[in-house]
Amino acid sequence: MTDKKTMPRLTIASSPHIKNPISTQRIMFNVIIALIPVIIASTAIFGLRVLLNVVFASLIAVLTEFFARKIMKRPQTIQDLSAIVTGILLALNVPKEMPLWQLGLGSIFAIALVKQAFGGIGQNIVNPALITRLALVSSFSDSFTAPSKPLTWFSSLFDGSIAITNGSTAIDAVSNATSLQILKGEIQSGETVLHLLGIIMGNRETLAVGEVCSIAILLGLIVLLALKIISWHIPVSFIGTVAICSLLYGSFSIDYMLLNIFAGGLLIGAVFMATDYATSPLTNKGKLIYGLGCGLITSMIRFWGSQPEGVSYSIIIMNILTPHIDRWTLNQPYGIDKSKKSEQEAKV
Repeated sequence: MTDKKTMPRLTIASSPHIKNPISTQRIMFNVIIALIPVIIASTAIFGLRVLLNVVFASLIAVLTEFFARKIMKRPQTIQDLSAIVTGILLALNVPKEMPLWQLGLGSIFAIALVKQAFGGIGQNIVNPALITRLALVSSFSDSFTAPSKPLTWFSSLFDGSIAITNGSTAIDAVSNATSLQILKGEIQSGETVLHLLGIIMGNRETLAVGEVCSIAILLGLIVLLALKIISWHIPVSFIGTVAICSLLYGSFSIDYMLLNIFAGGLLIGAVFMATDYATSPLTNKGKLIYGLGCGLITSMIRFWGSQPEGVSYSIIIMNILTPHIDRWTLNQPYGIDKSKKSEQEAKV
């Protein structure tokens, strides 16, 4: 007779049954590694104030998460490093001269209200850094009126960042408004001239210090792809959609398309914020749909909206639609009759 203690046992548990051994802490650590080139480049271009903002926003974010978990009497999660990632992204999405008290309030808002109020990491419905940036723009608009300017030594390396000509009028984007603001009224002439090297390296004014150095952002993308933290689906579909729309709207001007890719916040948004695990779809098909939607909304806001930039709004809108995209694209369990399931959902 077989001993019950030696008999194999069947363990019954809900899915997932196959788990990835990589931890949340490891994922966030790799994201921080990928952000280091962006931090270094932004600090070199705009000065040490950028580094101060990054450290300060991250510190306030970690402290906010610590006290929020204490107040809610839940296990601590500051060790997963997600609060640090939020603080870094927030600091990279604001001007370098934003008062620290405003940046601190932004970190508190992002962690306490956008993240912890919904249950913590993985439960937030929108990207904390992006929605906080929009809240800061609405609450402290004066801090977003003066774009951050590159340091003199850096600007001197390039013969102007952008020269946009329209007939007999020439506009230097480095000494005036941001490049996308200028484009709102100048892009249909078909005579746009780009100093592309300056744009890619970050020689331009901006309201988000982390978006300027395209080389650093693309290096971060390579790191994330190599470490398999993200897949190519969202960045490629997002950037590709904007590229195609720019070609069509700009009368097939390659210069205009390149400016729309490199001169705004498209790259940092597509690489580091649209790919947020908690607010992006689960399936590859869903990710492609999500990236396509982000690209279309970004393009519509840039071309016809009152704002020069649409990346933040597009990602937030698609964050909200993510549960519906998942429902449409997730594979059905084997053996489930889709017609019966639809009837049951209709009755509910």
